[in-house]
Amino acid sequence: MPIAAVPNFAIAAPEMFLAGAAMALLVLGTFLSDAKAARTVSYGCIAALIIAAVIVMALNNGSRTAFGGVFILDGFAVFMKVLILVSAAAVIFMARDYLARHDIDRFEFPILIVLATLGMIMMVSANDFIALYLGLELQSLALYVIASFQRDGTRSPEAGLKYFVLGALASGMLLYGMSLVYGFAGATGFSALADLFKASGGAPIGVIVGLVFIMAGLAFKVSAVPFHMWTPDVYEGAPTPVTALFAVAPKIAAMGLFIRVMVGPFGDLGGQWQQIVVFIAIASMVLGAVAAINQRNIKRLMAYSSIGNMGYALIGLAVAGETADAAVRADGIRNMLIFLAIYVFMNLGTFAVILTMRRGGRMVEEIDGLAGLSKTNPMMALALGVFMFSMAGIPPFAGFLGKLYIFQSAVQAELFGLAIIGVLASVIAAFYYIRIVKVMYFDAPDEAFDGPISMEMKTVLFVSFVFVTFFIVFPTPLLTSAAKATTSLLGG
Repeated sequence: MPIAAVPNFAIAAPEMFLAGAAMALLVLGTFLSDAKAARTVSYGCIAALIIAAVIVMALNNGSRTAFGGVFILDGFAVFMKVLILVSAAAVIFMARDYLARHDIDRFEFPILIVLATLGMIMMVSANDFIALYLGLELQSLALYVIASFQRDGTRSPEAGLKYFVLGALASGMLLYGMSLVYGFAGATGFSALADLFKASGGAPIGVIVGLVFIMAGLAFKVSAVPFHMWTPDVYEGAPTPVTALFAVAPKIAAMGLFIRVMVGPFGDLGGQWQQIVVFIAIASMVLGAVAAINQRNIKRLMAYSSIGNMGYALIGLAVAGETADAAVRADGIRNMLIFLAIYVFMNLGTFAVILTMRRGGRMVEEIDGLAGLSKTNPMMALALGVFMFSMAGIPPFAGFLGKLYIFQSAVQAELFGLAIIGVLASVIAAFYYIRIVKVMYFDAPDEAFDGPISMEMKTVLFVSFVFVTFFIVFPTPLLTSAAKATTSLLGG
């Protein structure tokens, strides 16, 4: 075979490496004793994810495709993959202590996270609906299992079952939408579809109907209203490390997929899908702000917080639906990527604190359990206070800049109503974030949490705290990376 005809499979090296590492670690775990297997495999999985992230960054050299054009690696995919891989590694790192204390420290747990992560990074590199669906299902099947990993209780299996049933429904809608697009357009490749719609100046009504079903399936994956109903129950019922995973990596992967699908094959149909994105963004922001007010369980509160944050992120996608001004579209996507990166660090830090909320050997999930934390553990209270202020969008923390960039994009695109509703929702949401700070600093002290805090948790807390606090001083690396990823996605 001539050298020029050799397929360029090297760009899928991170995916192939993760698949091989997962299989090797699975075999290794079966040969080790129970005491050694979980710890050895966990750190092996963390190393595999970090190595995969390094490989991804090393391959960041323009836009290239493989496997007949169904797989693409560009700056956008690199940006999203690094976020996904780092957040998944952090969750495994944080989960070690929790799993041991609850007697579910099995070596299969980190391997399932690696397999789910493999599906996630395949999703953001999908350049064809078939590749998209394969990655999505690989992610989903592994997540269904780990949601119900704590089999001895009742809440975890219930959470897993709810997630499975509703996830299967969402996958069915997504697959039906893709079949409609293929039936009316005659192609599944993103590039072929983009060229077809650009040449014809529009799309058949069947394609538009298919697009609605596709957006419904993707909205489920990012917990956007009205497809959010699974989120609070699954967040509350799943083991806390699994909840932490659900809050970060799958959200980033699904949002990356949402961006690629809308801006890629359907980029010239922005007028058709922008109004849908505007609706689900508004609905998610409003519900996330209002429904969380009466929550007393901190995991349920974080579920509604994630719904609201996905609404803010979708403002950037709505701006990308403005087909008239390329610069405005680019700013919308860039600011969306910045917001998502900040969102990851805020949530990892918050869940690191939640995982340390333990009293008498039992997890404390009620917000009232944080009473007087500033007196019993002042450093933890300081860290959680910073994360709450950041999520509320209070300067000078990273969350403030993330929301500022997003709202600026909406104003530039003249989506003034969307920006106003976003600001109002943010103000309402600030109530329940600041209420947690009030409980920690002004309520009568409760019994101190069990200690000491593990080194893994201290590490994640420290890194997240430093990022959220000092991002405003050194924002350039993230801003530059997001701009390069956006340019690569838009073909600039």
